[in-house]
Amino acid sequence: MPKKIKITDLPDFDMAQQLRNEEDIAAYLTIVMEDNDSALLAAALGDIARARGMSEIAKAAGITREALYKALRPDAHPRFDTISRVCSALGVRLVAQPIHA
Repeated sequence: MPKKIKITDLPDFDMAQQLRNEEDIAAYLTIVMEDNDSALLAAALGDIARARGMSEIAKAAGITREALYKALRPDAHPRFDTISRVCSALGVRLVAQPIHA
């Protein structure tokens, strides 16, 4: 009989480690934005910022590293201005598309 694996024995998954290039980042953001969940978007931007270096992104966005962590935690609801500045610092742009029935 095969040995059972406990969930606690599995390694932690870190999305930031999977975001290797701009295409990965764009695909991730596109999937997240389809859920229309601002907290999930903030968390995804946090994953991307960690992948790129939180200090560098905070500096480029013109906010402190601590404020960036706070704004992009999973339960956060950051202002659009913050989202826009972080996206700009990450080199990505949010794009509107028509919704087809």
